[in-house]
Parts: sequence; C-alpha cells; structure tokens
Amino acid sequence: MRNRDEIVLWPAYFDLNKTRREGRRVPKKVAKPNPSLDMIEKALKRMRIPYRIIPKAAYPRAPWERKGLILVKKAKSKSKILKEVASRL
Repeated sequence: MRNRDEIVLWPAYFDLNKTRREGRRVPKKVAKPNPSLDMIEKALKRMRIPYRIIPKAAYPRAPWERKGLILVKKAKSKSKILKEVASRL
C-alpha cells in the first residue's frame, strides 16, 4: 500500500522502446532501452532518496508484464524526480 508522500516509478516511464502513449514519461534522449528495477534503484541510491521496491507489480497499461515498481519518497515534484532519475540511468 502506498502512502500519500510517495511517488510511483514504473520502469516503463524510462523505456526508450515505448511511446508516450504506451507509458514513457521522459524524453527519448534520456530514456534507456528496457530499464530494470536495479538500474532505477542504483540511480536513486546515487540521489540519496528513500525508496521501496515492489518486485512483482504489473504496469496498468501492460498487465501481462510484471516488471515491478518503485515507491519513492516525495522530496520534489514527480516530473523533477523523473528527469533526475532518467539523467542518472
């Protein structure tokens, strides 16, 4: 269960192979092909932001793919956190 002070980060947000309609939330120039939870976790560790991992969660737009999600402590706006994580992947 997520708290109100957490932001959900799905690997699809950073996936170069996905379109905006399929769930990519960052520009293609900073997106990576098939990002994993481990890649996102390493970026968050470098940023020193608290997070929790839920490994078997399915992205709502692709429920057949169970790649997991990361809940991040809301220190900034979601768009700023997305851009910072993407730049560190």
